[in-house]
Amino acid sequence: MTSAAPARVGVIGAGRMGGGIAQTFAQAGSRVTLVDNGEQAARQGLARITDSLQRAADRGLLSEAAETVAARITPAASLSDLPADTVLVVEAVFEDATLKAGILADVEKTVGPQTLLATNTSSLSVTELAAALDRPERFLGMHFFNPVPASALVELVTAPATARDTLERTLDFVHALGKKDVVVKDSPGFASSRLGVALGLEAIRMVEEGVAEPEAIDDAMTLGYKHPMGPLRLTDLVGLDVRLSIAEYLHATLGERFAPPRLLRDKVARGELGRKSGKGFYTWQ
Repeated sequence: MTSAAPARVGVIGAGRMGGGIAQTFAQAGSRVTLVDNGEQAARQGLARITDSLQRAADRGLLSEAAETVAARITPAASLSDLPADTVLVVEAVFEDATLKAGILADVEKTVGPQTLLATNTSSLSVTELAAALDRPERFLGMHFFNPVPASALVELVTAPATARDTLERTLDFVHALGKKDVVVKDSPGFASSRLGVALGLEAIRMVEEGVAEPEAIDDAMTLGYKHPMGPLRLTDLVGLDVRLSIAEYLHATLGERFAPPRLLRDKVARGELGRKSGKGFYTWQ
């Protein structure tokens, strides 16, 4: 049986990750309501998606015109704009547990009883976020990877209260997007962030200790271990501030092996955040 994308999807947060998630569902045929804090922010998010779609079309990566796909996305300024028949809502705001829990609780009060809820978090406890809900059985983690349209993976994170039917329906949606699933039980950092951050932090310590230059460390992993991208270049892409935030959370929950190196803290303090600031472990144009 062929998996089908959900007819209607809500995405909360129109930033890089939320925009990528909205674009991916729209490309699969879903009608998407893209909600952000204010109409201008939502429309700016849609504009970025439209540009991304046009670039994909120019490279021959779309089966439809960019305008056709973009027309499936509706920017919205309020959760009340989510249609009653929304099948799935994916929250994709900043990695702040209090903020996410509050938004998810508000979404639950807005949508219908059959709507599935998901959080796009790379490390926060799905179990703790579920505690904010009246019906946690319809909730799980749906961890997309950046850039979402090009990434092959979605990590699904189940909390103790997540119903089997919720997982199975979400698995169908992931397959309809043309992506591969990895299912893990809720644990700090899940599988991907826990392993990825461990490698990234050790690479930063090697730079800090003068073992090798960033390019050499990255080449060791891309050429020697066939990683598609070295851990330091990936840290620049993700954002040093984001990586520091995740490391601090893992340090608090899993212990000293995730203690952030001083070099990482110093770079974030100087505003060297990676590609988005123009400088991290590399200089970006």
